[in-house]
Amino acid sequence: MKVRLITVGKLKEKYLKQGIAEYKKRLQRYTKWEMIEVADEPTPEQASEKEEAQIKVIEGKRILSHIKPDDFVFVLAINGDLMTSETFAHTIEQATIHGKSTIDFVIGGSLGTSPAVDQRADQLVSFGHMTFPHQLMRLIMSEQIYRAFRIMNHEPYHK
Repeated sequence: MKVRLITVGKLKEKYLKQGIAEYKKRLQRYTKWEMIEVADEPTPEQASEKEEAQIKVIEGKRILSHIKPDDFVFVLAINGDLMTSETFAHTIEQATIHGKSTIDFVIGGSLGTSPAVDQRADQLVSFGHMTFPHQLMRLIMSEQIYRAFRIMNHEPYHK
């Protein structure tokens, strides 16, 4: 099985890179893990709704170019389903039971994801009603993926 984190923009913060690297190391015993960063589009300071929609379409095409038809795709979305860590782990496990060998986790840019990316998702997921920086979400998602594998393997993990 392979897990891929597909994100928009280049991660610059050293502390986030270090945290993600730690979870990547921990995940090695369970799965192959890869992070794919697609280029983000510059967003004008006073971008109109039309400009923002166009930016999401461009970034969405870049995201979709990395997703294969047989991948299982989670997309982080404000309007996604709220899940417990156990439900999240169960959903990943069910995808693998049903023959999905690659699980993609998509984090859009600062404007979110395009309608095409959301439509491609097998599961839209929300981490709550609060807003988090999309850069920080990479670390949070990495931790939740690690937690899910611990849960799937009936291994202890703090609650």
